[in-house]
Parts: sequence; structure tokens; C-alpha cells
Amino acid sequence: MKKQDDRKLELWKRRLRDGESAFADERKKMDKRERLYQGEREITPLVPGDTQEDLTAHRAPHVRNLIFENIESQVSSAIPMPKVTARRKKDEPLAELIEHFLRNELDRLPFEQMNDMAERTVPLQGGCAWLVEWDNSKQGHSTVGEVGVRLLHPKQLVPQPGIYTGMEDMDWFILKMPSTREAVRRRYGVDLEDERETEPDVRGQDGADHGEDAVTLYIGYAVGDSGGIDRFSWVGDTVVEDLEDYQARRQPVCRKCGRVRPLPGQTVAREETESQYGFTVLNPLTGDGTPIQHLPAEPERRETYANGPCPWCGAEDWTDRRTDYEEILLPLETRHGVQVPGLHPELEDGRVVMQPTRLPFYQPRRFPIILQRSVSVFGQLLGSSDADVTADQQRTANRMEKKIIDRLVKAGTRITVPPDTRLRIDPRDSERWILENPADKGLIGVYEFTGDITGAMAYLSQVYEESRQLLGITDSFQGRRDATATSGKAKEFAAAQSAGRLESKRVMKQAAYAAMFEAMFQFWLAYSDEPRPVSWRNSKGETEYGEFDRYDFLEQDPDGSYWWNDLFLFSCDSTETLASNREALWQETRLNLQTGAFGDPQSLETLILFWTKMMELHYPGAADTRSYLKEMLTRQQEMMAQQAAMQQVMAANAAQPTPPEPGQGLQVPEGMAI
Repeated sequence: MKKQDDRKLELWKRRLRDGESAFADERKKMDKRERLYQGEREITPLVPGDTQEDLTAHRAPHVRNLIFENIESQVSSAIPMPKVTARRKKDEPLAELIEHFLRNELDRLPFEQMNDMAERTVPLQGGCAWLVEWDNSKQGHSTVGEVGVRLLHPKQLVPQPGIYTGMEDMDWFILKMPSTREAVRRRYGVDLEDERETEPDVRGQDGADHGEDAVTLYIGYAVGDSGGIDRFSWVGDTVVEDLEDYQARRQPVCRKCGRVRPLPGQTVAREETESQYGFTVLNPLTGDGTPIQHLPAEPERRETYANGPCPWCGAEDWTDRRTDYEEILLPLETRHGVQVPGLHPELEDGRVVMQPTRLPFYQPRRFPIILQRSVSVFGQLLGSSDADVTADQQRTANRMEKKIIDRLVKAGTRITVPPDTRLRIDPRDSERWILENPADKGLIGVYEFTGDITGAMAYLSQVYEESRQLLGITDSFQGRRDATATSGKAKEFAAAQSAGRLESKRVMKQAAYAAMFEAMFQFWLAYSDEPRPVSWRNSKGETEYGEFDRYDFLEQDPDGSYWWNDLFLFSCDSTETLASNREALWQETRLNLQTGAFGDPQSLETLILFWTKMMELHYPGAADTRSYLKEMLTRQQEMMAQQAAMQQVMAANAAQPTPPEPGQGLQVPEGMAI
């Protein structure tokens, strides 16, 4: 086993060397881009001799950071919202449930912070990577595991050389993860006392300091022979993990009896050897006569498991075993009518045994990395970098800024005086100068040098415009005064034109998020054993609650075989840009109310609908106003109901015959006997 680990470690180290060699030039550019973004002062010589006397490069005393300004102008805090489309009509309720669940996940995970970092990393470096994986260590009160999403800098990625079309087309790739010895010990159970950090650069730029307890964790992913994904992790010369088809289910089981090891605190039952029906339930893991579940005639003894030996056979030898099927012991019926019988009798070797129903586990069979590009470029894994595109303009701007400052500093007043003069030159007024020779007065002169920077300023302005035009950024897009826009509508049109040139970056962002949504759903479908709560707001503005249960996606073919329904298309809501501008939506909603789009503007029902929409758009105080109007409508309806009841009583009284007055006899028709 040790030799096999050594061979695999050598294989992955060779892959690491090959990948780093092919990606070395790109990695050097990354630190250079970071320095430009932070305002690098070193001036690249533009002409021969454009250096200092010691042949070192000049340094700019003042930097107008064009790269920083252009990148910050494109930053958007809007997070794309999921849109799920069902391929079959009957799956539309499930598609809507997935949308609500993904929106809840966006709120649970720190996407605001990760998006803020990605908005700067992507245009600066040409892309970034998102790591989406299932974290089984996140355990709640009644749930085990959650989906985790992490943003990775592109320098943490070591791709397979020669593959530029995408991560999904690679056979393998490696991630460099900064970590600590204690974190590795908690996750993998491996002691790294003798290991040190090998690549501190993945924590920062230009040679970050070595951390005392820091280590560099390498995680390699490769496509296995069966089509699954293998994962191999190491630190230095120590292998910490080697899993083939790591996305397959694995369970700790007793090596002797084959039972699944219970979780600490879980209640387990000690059953007798025979059930009340006389059936023996065979252990499907071992195939022998070891019973795994019985239906006892007497109450079974239960106890709480707290780590240790097997509670059924007493063996202390546990092992991990890949499990391709889950075994359903109790009958199960999904909300869509799929019935799973659970334990059912089968005839084996002339005797009846109770066998559980076996359902195949869902496997994502995909790399957990999603690559987000800035602008796609043929022959490059990462997209085009804005820093690379405008680097020349930034260097020229630095040089022109130094030239302008030099002229301004050197400009000023010059005074000519006779040789060997003892005249004082200071700012005192009414200072007396005593000349020994009257002819020396003609040698005294004052000259003003103003330092003409008109041409330099004009060229600097031209360089600034070049950097913006290369990226498609205009004054209207930045919210600055635009002399070419003569009206509000013209300004909106100019901003829209600029946004159209930058549309490619938004499309690539939405494509990355759509792939991320699909991966999150697939991991939930594969590993979420317990139903998860979901909440959302309906069209009335009321909060509804439901559950995301993976068994709702279970399907059964006519031949009785089971499969998991993942026939959904993932994309992003196209109304993201408009939805991010709340003030514009508030104004549009008010206009709809005034024009009668919601109904009679004076009606309480219309006003309630209006304030419901404003509450969905997070207008301050909208919820209180809506509640007040609903109470008013309730009181109005109650008053109308009381008035209607009184009118019915009055109408009923009016319909009854009037009784005769006292003393007045009855009028008997002629010919009728009394």
C-alpha cells in the first residue's frame, strides 16, 4: 500500500511540475497585474536613456491609476438569480421548487463577499474559479452536510497543459489550497509535524511571508476509468487522501457483520435473531445469514451509540465501503406518487427472506470547479485581462505625470544679481539693498518661468480616453457629466450603448453562475438525505414554506427500475440588471398605479396590491403600510357585512303581514261560516 501511494504521489508531483511549467508565464503576469491595480510607481523606459544615472528605472511621484478606475467602474454588486426550466411539463413545480431552494442557498452562503472579490479578480486577471463541493462536516440539529462554495484565485489553479476550452475537457487538474497543519489534521486525520509551507504565494502576491503553522495543500482531480472523478491530496511528501471515484457514497461499516456504523448519539436497537413472521433478513453487504433488521414479537431493546465497537456484534474493526445503492427498509411514497415498498419477501435457496428495496445513489460525475472568464480568447484558458489591454496607457500616464510634475516643480522665479553680492533674497517687504557700485543695479533682474504643461495635459487626457475606449467605458456609464448627452433620455441611451459593449462580461458571469447552480443542485440531489426547509414569497407578498426532498425527484420506469430526475435547464434571470436598480423599479411601480394598471387607484384592494409590490422591492415601511390597509379593508368588509345583515332583517320584517290592531274585528267574507 505504501509503494502504491508513493507511485501515485510521484505521478501527481510530475503532473504538478508539468502544469506549473506550462502556466508559469501566466502566473508571472498575475503578480504584475496586481501591482498595476494597486498603483505601481516604477516607470518603464519609453525611449533610450530614459533611466536614472545609476541606470535604474524612474519612479513616478504621482500615479493616476487608470486600471483601478476602469475596473472599479465595472464592479456590480448584483448577484445573478437562478432560473430553472423543466424539460417536461409535469416537472414545472419541481423546477419552481429548485429556484426557491437555490435562492435560499444564495442567502445562506456569503455570496456578497465572494461576488465583491470576483468582480475585481475577473477583469484584472481574466477569470477566477469557483469550487463547489459537499461538506459533510456541516451538521445541524437534524441534518448532515451542506453545499460549500469557495472563490479561488487563478494562481491557485494548475490546469492540464494544452487544454484551453474549459475545465470540463481536462483529464486532470490540481488546486493549491493554503491551509494549516491543524486544519489538515481535523479534516484528514493526518499529522504533519515535519511538513512546511511550500508555496506562500498562493496566500498573496510577490512572496508572502511563510506562516509558522501554514502548509500548502495540493488537491488533484482526475477522470477515472469508470467515468467518475478521483481525488488525490498531499502536503509536501505526505499523502493525506486517495479516493477513487470520490463522489460515490461511502459508509463506515463493520468488517465482521457488515452493518453501517451509527452516528454518535444515534439510537440503535438490539433485535432477536428471529422475527415474529419467522423470516430471516439477510445482510445484503455480506450475503450471509446475519440479520440486519427483524420484526420482533417483543419490544426491542434500544440504546444510544457513543463511538466504540459495533453495537450488534461487538467487533472493533470498521472499514469504509463504497455503496452504490441505498437500502429502503420501510415503505416510502413520494409526493408525486412513486411507491417504494421497503422490505419485501424474496425466495432464495428455497427459503423466504426479507430483502430491502435498493435505490441507486445519484452521482454528479463532474469536476467541482466552475471557471468564470472575463472575455473569452481563443487559445487561452483564462479570458482577456483589462490590465493587459490598458497596461501601455497606464505606463504612459505614469511617465507623463512625472514630466508634468517635474516642469511644475522646476518652474518659478529666477533672480540675477552681481557676482560676490551680499544682497538678501527673502520674502521680507521693504528690504533695503545697498549697492557699492551704482552700475550693479543693471545686473539685478527677475525672471518668471511658468513651465508650459498644456501639451502634456492634452496628451494625458488622450491617453486616459484611450484606456476607457478600449474597454467600452463612457462618461454616462460612470455616472459622470456627459456633454454629448443633451437630455435624460439621451444619457440613458449612451449608458445603454456602453453597457452593450460590456455585455460579454455579464454573459460570461451569468454562464458561470448557471453552471454553479446546476452543480449545487446535483450535489444536493446526491448527498442530502434529509428534507431541507425552503421559504419564498408568493404573488401576494406572503411567505410560504416547503421542503426540498430529494425523493421527490425519484422516478420509476415501467420495468420497475428507479432513476433520479435531473432533467432541468439552469440559467440566470434576465431581469437582473433592472432588478438591481430599486429606485427605477419604485418609480415604475408608482407609474403603474397612477395609470390604473393595478386597478382603481382609490380602491383599497388596488392600494394593497401596490404596497405588496413595493414590499417585494424592499421599499422602506411598505410592510407596515400594507398591514394597515389590510386591517382597514377587513373593518370595511365587516361593516359592509353588518349593513347587509341589517338590510336583510329589515326586508324580512317588511315582508311579514301586519297584525290587526286591538279592538278591530276580523273581516269575514260573505258566505263563510265562523
